[in-house]
Amino acid sequence: SMGNWLVNHWFSAAVLAAWLGINIFLFTYYFLFFDRDEQYFYTRAILGSALAWARASAKCLNFNSMLILLPVCRNLLSFLRGSCSVSARGQPHSMAVPIPVPIPTLHLSLQCCRRTLRKQLDHNLTFHKLVAYALALFTAVHTIAHLFNLERYNHSQQANDGSLHAVLSKMHLQDSNKWLNPIHSNQTVSVGFTAASPLPRGHPEPILLPPLQTVEYVAFTTIPGLTGVIITLALILMVTSSTEFIRRNYFEVFWYTHHLFIVYFIGLVIHGVAGLVRGQTEESMKEVHPQRCAEFLVHKPKECREECCKDPEFGSIPAESWKWVLAPVILYIFERILRIWRARQKVVVTKVVMHPAKVLELQMQKKGFRMEVGQYIFVNCPAVSLLEWHPFTLTSAPEEDFFSIHIRAAGDWTERIIDTFQQQKLEMPRIKVDGPFGTASEDVFRYEVAMLVGAGIGVTPFASILKSIWYRFQQNDQTLKTKKIYFYWLCRDTDAFAWFNDLLASLEQKMAESGKADFLTYRLFLTGWNTSIANNAALHFDTVTDTVTGLRHKTIFGRPRWDIEFSAVATAHPRSVVGVFLCGPEALAKDLQRSCHQHSSLDPRKVKFYFNKENF
Repeated sequence: SMGNWLVNHWFSAAVLAAWLGINIFLFTYYFLFFDRDEQYFYTRAILGSALAWARASAKCLNFNSMLILLPVCRNLLSFLRGSCSVSARGQPHSMAVPIPVPIPTLHLSLQCCRRTLRKQLDHNLTFHKLVAYALALFTAVHTIAHLFNLERYNHSQQANDGSLHAVLSKMHLQDSNKWLNPIHSNQTVSVGFTAASPLPRGHPEPILLPPLQTVEYVAFTTIPGLTGVIITLALILMVTSSTEFIRRNYFEVFWYTHHLFIVYFIGLVIHGVAGLVRGQTEESMKEVHPQRCAEFLVHKPKECREECCKDPEFGSIPAESWKWVLAPVILYIFERILRIWRARQKVVVTKVVMHPAKVLELQMQKKGFRMEVGQYIFVNCPAVSLLEWHPFTLTSAPEEDFFSIHIRAAGDWTERIIDTFQQQKLEMPRIKVDGPFGTASEDVFRYEVAMLVGAGIGVTPFASILKSIWYRFQQNDQTLKTKKIYFYWLCRDTDAFAWFNDLLASLEQKMAESGKADFLTYRLFLTGWNTSIANNAALHFDTVTDTVTGLRHKTIFGRPRWDIEFSAVATAHPRSVVGVFLCGPEALAKDLQRSCHQHSSLDPRKVKFYFNKENF
């Protein structure tokens, strides 16, 4: 129902509505302004409604260009995440002095508010893509409108019918500072007369204008035209190379092409400096108002025009894009400087482990490195590529004296880095690290009940969580808020289970020794099984341990039936707030979101499921 959907998404819906509302307001306001304001009466006489379409879309382009960099400022997001959260151990992340909250209801409200804000930060890439699509849309509108504008400029310059748009297009012949039409023609005309009009006796010889300036000429030789072509091409390349298929299979193409954003912003800032689109100046409006004087330009001879109305004067629309994007660009520059500084800090690879299914584990140490469960880092290996940085979830626990990642062969870069570490036996290749950065999984210990869902290598953030639980049981940590964890792992082949089995086995043993065997319930699903595997499992069904994993819990062949799983959790915890965490594909995310909506109660005293997904 809509009510259940709002439990998980009300704040996202509010942010989306605000963003859409601002875009609609900007477009509507400036469309009506340029379509009706008398300062642009003469400009509209040449361009018609295309002027309003071009200028309104330009305002929306500036607004969204201001936003596009903010969701990818990872350090800013980490700071904001820390500012609106309380650590899993009960201490504020960013408040020097805790605020006493004597009223339980207010305390719950603050917790809900913090959780909602953190969840919104986890949608940073979704918002980034949404803004990018808006940029593509408004770029298309802006480009098409200006193509019409160029054609109408050209048509007006060639017109010799004495119409208002034709007369306005010839005004530069009398005074080069009074031009309104940026396109000039090679038609032979007399100053102040149409080509069809007879020249009076004693009138000077006709003036030959510069060579014909076509639409193509203006588009590729003027600053607005050339920068418009360049930034449009850059945007097309960035958008088309950002598809799921390319990012998953050709990450290098996505990575390098996305750096065309530098070209985009440089082009955007200088795009309007030439001021080809002009309007009547305010001083001229006071003396030569279009309502009084427009007719004199067309129907009265020159002598009367000078006597009755002066010729209008025009000025360029000032460039504004730099005002919109200056602050976020400066912020992003500081972001990149911080990344470069952290990347220069020494990283020591202490251990390399090659797991089955071609999964490489790197254990590393770095001075001053501090992490929380579920966080991720960006990794660069100069021996593989000088410029490429790839994100990896940390699989180590905060309690360990190292941090680790697991790299699965899934593309050129991952294949090369695995081969590089396999070949280098004596000297380890150099590794650069940027991070760590927060994700949704960082909040897992803020829920009393958590459902962890991993698909394939997507289990990595939960390795960190389960390791941390193991250490907390070792230390008899009384601050652990979480009382129950349900862990679901979906894999296509049996080899993928191998590297994670030891952790689950040791966790099983430790919880049994601590008298908390019921703390963790895990279910392993083999989605790519064949008949021989199933027959072998059936033959050994009565054994204590599973034939596939060697663990006490049996492997399930097939996919989870999420309605059954969620119903069981809701029945077992009828009054709890359950955090659902996923690191996996989008199709699985949709299934889990649907289940969260269906099984959450609107009654504040009953169970609620909050969906959280890894996005990086």
